[in-house]
Amino acid sequence: MPAPHRDLARRLKLRSGRRVSLSESSAGRTLSWEETQAREASRKIAVELAELQYQLYADGRYGVLVVLQAIDGGGKDGTVRHVFSAFNPQGCTVSAFKSPGPEELRHDYLWRIHQQVPSRGTITVFNRSHYEDVLIARVDSLVPRAVWQARYRQINEFERMLVENDIRVVKIFLHISKAEQRRRFQERIREPRKQWKFDPQDLVKRAQWSAYRQAFRDMLARCNKKQAPWYVVPADHKWLRDLAVAKILLAQLKSLRLRFPPPRFNPRKMRVP
Repeated sequence: MPAPHRDLARRLKLRSGRRVSLSESSAGRTLSWEETQAREASRKIAVELAELQYQLYADGRYGVLVVLQAIDGGGKDGTVRHVFSAFNPQGCTVSAFKSPGPEELRHDYLWRIHQQVPSRGTITVFNRSHYEDVLIARVDSLVPRAVWQARYRQINEFERMLVENDIRVVKIFLHISKAEQRRRFQERIREPRKQWKFDPQDLVKRAQWSAYRQAFRDMLARCNKKQAPWYVVPADHKWLRDLAVAKILLAQLKSLRLRFPPPRFNPRKMRVP
């Protein structure tokens, strides 16, 4: 198998200090993969992920937090549906963060986030996350500049604390082009089965494309730390997106060196009557 296929997760990991361009062309990369080949590889990886999740639960030493971020139409829901279905739902939950409610606004912005962090032995997926507080809060001027600027440091410190307490933080940015977003929005408007997914407010956000692109670039550059790096996944092709996310998860779970705990009894002395 060619080296690019073996090293897909490594290639997508954002290197510290590297310039973040988020060009239109990079969103459509296939990274030497073909669709049929990628879908078959994804199916095989799903089997490995299921076994690793079983080991993660039995081991009980680590939790895994997966952060999914993307612009509207970027494929967060599809990624959850196609990739994370490999996991047993008893040990994998999804938290989607919408606009904060009255109670949440009475606390600091990380209060509601920390409540959804996974326990050891489990996996939690954030469909949107604490990063909205340096994205929409910035683009729509919901807080003063000095407030959202300080949040980069606060988020880095929050994630460091999680990692130091055995919560692996896996951050994935799904990168789509403006042309692909337009195609997906048109599909949602046209197809009755998908019209419920479209909100006219999406067009307001689309008009802010440049502002969001800059906010994403700053998010990736300023919160890309060794303890919790970002992966930038080309997401115009859904089949490549799903394969890339699956490979990132596979690499992360394998790196934990999971083990089954020793039995609390002597198996040689146990007999079932």
